[in-house]
Amino acid sequence: MNNNFSTEREPQYFDIASSLFVAVYLIAQVTSSKLFALGPFQFPGAIVIFPISYIFGDILTEVYGYARMRRTIWIGFFAAVVLSLVLLIVQYLPPAPSWPHQKAYEEILGLVPRLVVASIVAYWMGEFANSYVMSKMKLLTKGRHLWARTMGSTIIGQGVDSLVFATGGFVGVVPLEVVFRIVGSIYLFKVLYEAVATPVTYVIVGFLKRAEGLDAYDYKTDFSPFRF
Repeated sequence: MNNNFSTEREPQYFDIASSLFVAVYLIAQVTSSKLFALGPFQFPGAIVIFPISYIFGDILTEVYGYARMRRTIWIGFFAAVVLSLVLLIVQYLPPAPSWPHQKAYEEILGLVPRLVVASIVAYWMGEFANSYVMSKMKLLTKGRHLWARTMGSTIIGQGVDSLVFATGGFVGVVPLEVVFRIVGSIYLFKVLYEAVATPVTYVIVGFLKRAEGLDAYDYKTDFSPFRF
């Protein structure tokens, strides 16, 4: 299918799906400053919602193609930069005499700018790796075995994301042993999350392909991530 989307009719559901993708990512930034434990595993709070962004990434790449997904990734990137800057500016605004929570704000949201920087790099690398693998595997499999493409792209993309985010966000904040535990915990959880969500991915992909009349194959796509 031709991926020159500027010459195609605008898809009906693409803006909704891409907006949800960006919203999920931004929510994950704010919730990532809390660590919680489940047995021997430790997770950032963002784990509750962040894996959904990779499911959206798979769906967007599968239905609409790499070029559209690349645009969505960059929109999420710029939105996260704005979020980080606003949180930082608000942190340094002088607190009102009647507001006694400045220290609490700094201790919780004050960590977010560093985590957002780590997350932005991790997100950028992980999402592009995920989308690239997803698209290339679709060409290799000629559109068959969606489950293999979603799992294969997740294994690569989430591996990159988990390692970069945990090391960039928590080294020097928590003991190194905890950092490695976080990497292993979030990576395993995200891959299992993708596996469990595969039937839902099939349903959504099938619906969108029928509704949009689209099934993108990136035969002539420029895969450089440095385009918008």
